[in-house]
Amino acid sequence: MNKRLIALAVAGALAAPLAASAEGTHVTIFGRLQAEYATVDVDGFNAQSAVSDDALQSRWGLQIAEDLGAGLRAIGRIEYALNPGGGDVHSTAREQWVGLGGDQWGEVKFGRVQSVLRDFAGGHSIDPFADTSLHATGSGGLMVSSANGYGSGDHGFVNSAVRYDSPVVEGFSVAGLLMPGDADKNDPTLGGLTSGYAGGENGEWDFQVGAKYSGQFDIVGVDVFGAYSRDNASKAQKSWGVKDEQIWRGGAVFSVADFRLRGQYEYVVDANPFGGAASCTSASAFGAYNLANPTLSADGGRGQCNSAMNPNGNGNLWIVGADYTIGNTQLVAQGGMATAKRSGDVLDPFGSYARRNVENITVGVIHNLSRRSSLFGGYQRVWVKDRNLAPGADADRNVYTVGVRHDF
Repeated sequence: MNKRLIALAVAGALAAPLAASAEGTHVTIFGRLQAEYATVDVDGFNAQSAVSDDALQSRWGLQIAEDLGAGLRAIGRIEYALNPGGGDVHSTAREQWVGLGGDQWGEVKFGRVQSVLRDFAGGHSIDPFADTSLHATGSGGLMVSSANGYGSGDHGFVNSAVRYDSPVVEGFSVAGLLMPGDADKNDPTLGGLTSGYAGGENGEWDFQVGAKYSGQFDIVGVDVFGAYSRDNASKAQKSWGVKDEQIWRGGAVFSVADFRLRGQYEYVVDANPFGGAASCTSASAFGAYNLANPTLSADGGRGQCNSAMNPNGNGNLWIVGADYTIGNTQLVAQGGMATAKRSGDVLDPFGSYARRNVENITVGVIHNLSRRSSLFGGYQRVWVKDRNLAPGADADRNVYTVGVRHDF
């Protein structure tokens, strides 16, 4: 009997710290399930219809937080992609980071984090259809997400990074992201020419900074933002004539009651052809894409990568739109344009690429069934002018879609 009591006492003593730890740490399971019935009709191809999540928005994950006292907290996030339409579970990581947060000074995160151009300064926050097959990213109007994670596309995540987000002070806030140098470990393929990772190789330092302001002036709400991203070419890439890629962005949202007017403009300098703004990768393309022949998609016309720039070239992208909310229903209309300027010459290792323009209009509806569930649908028309055989060339297309989403 005494032995049993002693054993119970020891077990209780060992369990006490574990119980306290469990009580102090809050773990939240979250996710999104989304599927669309979408038809993509590209000139020169048969119309392609499928029930899928080509926008790659389905996911699940864990949000972790522990109150450390004095306004300080430990935070963490683990998030993986799902594929409801394909039946398989992607092993692709979205966010994976650990950090610290404070009520007075903001949050700092270490690991694989979202791009500042994705969720802070414009990007997904300015396009109501960014999470669907009608998103402006795939048709011109928003910077694509390059394979290294920079940009604002659906896979705008950056590996091996440190990100800081400030608190909001008098309507102002800032965010910054730094990818440390000497990151050869994260550029293992093709001599560091390209890989699926962010990386300033051989001592380079990649970074992003953004700032925004939100204020209310009588009945008019104003949100203004700006951002800058620099993706330094590695030593191996520079040996091929690749330059450091830069992206400048600015935009604003004006709202009066249930009406919003929004716009964003960005300028791309020296687009990187190896996993940068000049690449058609699984991160920048919408749906499946044929990398061996970028003018064709792997599934006969469903993929698109119209936002890509020409190798080592400059370009600009913009989007302007309006939406009006009636009860639980949001009506959306927007248009955008991507211009890839001419680049290269006969001595350029990537060849010469002609100027290419992509224009699009989108109309649609988002209806909230509840705070977590919604239906959406709409139509998008894309025109491609001065098309050539450069990576990212595409044809005119019509996109029709209706979908359902549930967040948990």
